Amino acid sequence: MSTDPTTMTRASRGVYAITPDETDTDRLLHRVTQVLDAGAVWLQYRNKGASTALRAAQARALLPLCRAHGVPLIVNDDWRLAAAIGAEGAHLGESDGELGPARAAMGDGALIGASCYADIERARRAVDTGASYVAFGAFFPSPTKPHARRAEPGLLSAARSLGVPRVAIGGLTPDNAGPLVAAGADLLAVISGVFDAPDPARATRAFAACFD
Repeated sequence: MSTDPTTMTRASRGVYAITPDETDTDRLLHRVTQVLDAGAVWLQYRNKGASTALRAAQARALLPLCRAHGVPLIVNDDWRLAAAIGAEGAHLGESDGELGPARAAMGDGALIGASCYADIERARRAVDTGASYVAFGAFFPSPTKPHARRAEPGLLSAARSLGVPRVAIGGLTPDNAGPLVAAGADLLAVISGVFDAPDPARATRAFAACFD
């Protein structure tokens, strides 16, 4: 089934799964299926080590899987790829260009996310230029980004007035994520926390339980 990104922006709350670097597309689809079946509400395609051709092929392969689960597919770094395949959104970091062109190309309904690290002013600017949601972190030491800037839970509370979903990321586990939800996180973004777990489905459900 197709998705309505605008509705998802207002309503979604839960696990925001981010794919690991995976060269085997069939294995990627298998791993993602486990996580989507377990209740992840958004999926971000991220593969820092892949070639341009592999990234395009994997993103295209993930799109129907996500739509079958009613989950938006958000492409990391590359809004042009997201627009080309008809993905529901794109996520941009500080080196991925301005949000304005992404918003203009993908339309008002697209989910355009911005990495805001530990900077509330960056988050305000992002929302002013078209961000659908803002992501803060790392809140804890992260195996994916061991040198990432650290964020404090108070950022999530401070960002409430921005009026967009707030994403927490960075070293999250089911044991440490609860206080971030209490501070205002609408979504918990996880890579290794689910995909490196012995049972990704069980890990996804454990993260989802932080919202109960």
